[in-house]
Amino acid sequence: MVELRREPDVVLRVRGVRKAFGSRQVLCGADLTARAGQVVGVVGENGAGKTTLLRILGGDLRPDGGHVDVLGRRGYCPQQPVLDGELTVRQHLRLFQIAYRLPHLARAEGLLEALSLASRRDDPVKVLSGGTRQKLNLVLALMHDPRVLLLDEPYQGFDWETYLRFWEITGELRSRGRSVVIVSHLAHDTARLDLLYRLRDGLLRAGPAADATR
Repeated sequence: MVELRREPDVVLRVRGVRKAFGSRQVLCGADLTARAGQVVGVVGENGAGKTTLLRILGGDLRPDGGHVDVLGRRGYCPQQPVLDGELTVRQHLRLFQIAYRLPHLARAEGLLEALSLASRRDDPVKVLSGGTRQKLNLVLALMHDPRVLLLDEPYQGFDWETYLRFWEITGELRSRGRSVVIVSHLAHDTARLDLLYRLRDGLLRAGPAADATR
């Protein structure tokens, strides 16, 4: 990852990214661009390489070739929450506060309230439902106010109220010039997206979100 020095409205640029696992070529030269204030969707069939792509964008996996340029801090919310079942919600916030070097937890506390998670602060993660764990996963990805937010199947397990609140938060991020990249095997709520990419045969094809159902 390197910092973008040109085109100030571009906060994420992916060029020619390739990744193989053994003889299986998953990404064959993928290109993607996200600008400030954009909500970008990436859709594709199961096994198409969406999670591989997001892990590369999040810095969790090295590509075999190509470049990923990012401006500012990233927030990464994987499909499977990486949480310690023995720790409470509050303890997770403290750990990430240290990791992010945050002076306080005001933003995290606000997110807990917004996602109806505040009452679970002192519950260990192991007693939380899958959807509630995903709420915590989202809070951890957002609490340092990243410039680019990367989400892998973010609303999986959410109830309807949380699903709607998720899109409210996404709208707030967009209004503040943040960029959100949402990876999913289905194109939900395409009217809420500014740009849609389809991942097929290791390549990304961009098009208007309105084309998602075609």
